[in-house]
Amino acid sequence: MSKKTLSTIAVRGGIESDGQYAAVVPPIYLSSTYAFKGFDEKGPYDYSRCGNPSRDVLAQTLAELEEGEHGIVTSSGTSAIHLALQVLRPDDLLVVPHDCYGGSYRLFVNLADRGQFKLKVINQTDPAQLDAAFAEKPKLIWVETPSNPLLRITDLKDICQRAKASETLVAVDNTFMTPVCQRPLTLGADIVVHSTTKYINGHSDVVAGTLITKTKELGEELAWWANCIGITGSAFDSYLTLRGVRTLVPRMKQHQENAAKLVDLLVEHDAVEVVYHPSLPSHPGHELAKAQQTGFGAMLSFELKGGQEEVVNFINGLEHFSLAESLGGTESLVCHPATMTHAAMDTKAQATAGIKPSLMRFSVGIEDGDELVADVKKALDAII
Repeated sequence: MSKKTLSTIAVRGGIESDGQYAAVVPPIYLSSTYAFKGFDEKGPYDYSRCGNPSRDVLAQTLAELEEGEHGIVTSSGTSAIHLALQVLRPDDLLVVPHDCYGGSYRLFVNLADRGQFKLKVINQTDPAQLDAAFAEKPKLIWVETPSNPLLRITDLKDICQRAKASETLVAVDNTFMTPVCQRPLTLGADIVVHSTTKYINGHSDVVAGTLITKTKELGEELAWWANCIGITGSAFDSYLTLRGVRTLVPRMKQHQENAAKLVDLLVEHDAVEVVYHPSLPSHPGHELAKAQQTGFGAMLSFELKGGQEEVVNFINGLEHFSLAESLGGTESLVCHPATMTHAAMDTKAQATAGIKPSLMRFSVGIEDGDELVADVKKALDAII
């Protein structure tokens, strides 16, 4: 059998899998429980927290997209992160980036404070800090590339090679990129995590997550924990997410085309201090992004000249961007990280991560690209 493309995997996942009525699209199995065939004769499913056909079809599709062996669908992106942390014991060290998503940072710090593991926060783009971290033989290193919100690029191959030498597991948050633009397991990672709330579902109507492992053994271990701590996703959310997956590839193409147009505008506009997007040759991670990604993504951040007044006036001047957290939906969103997605970080942590009060973040949607450009230009022109 020839190797399937991402588009074919995404569209054909679960198609014609209904053995009862030959439905082309797989049905939703909403049942919470399943009958035994007889005394001590359990079928493939017994209780939906443990296993559900709708959830399994999605998990298998996502695992195939990421070229992994085992997929687990969870109730949120944060629960997928929490699931990955089940590999850790109190004396184990977790290494995380200083500029990760604020919700991830909050989870890491507070679980470490409760003694569930040891924690080291570093700049993963600094070889000296990586050397020092790996010298401590961590159990798990958490990578987020491109980072949220400054889109720093971390060298996945280098991290994975270091990790292999020190018997460290590597987990990568691939939410920003999706398997369309980056597949960390092929670069040596052990675990990939997504908030499928974002691009994977793509319609801002489901909160869910997924964890995909490189090996069957690790996947089975974490699937046991997912059932044990009760964080598996619902059947209906799995159905909606699978429906979103079917258009993932063309959506990502349009997202990125629109983002490229906005980057061109922002780098030339007098109201903008600096633009963060790995497509720019001036971006420190540009060449690395070209090497390990198959696209630059549709998340972009930039700093406005001025202060809070300019930030407020810019936001108020936008028509086609909704002021909201989250990302990856068909609609364009604008976010002020310091007071929204990264508010869980204290002022010192924000400053260390480079999150300034003038920083804005766009999740670029799939509306007409020229109309988005005109909208942003009008809002920027008004604050000069």
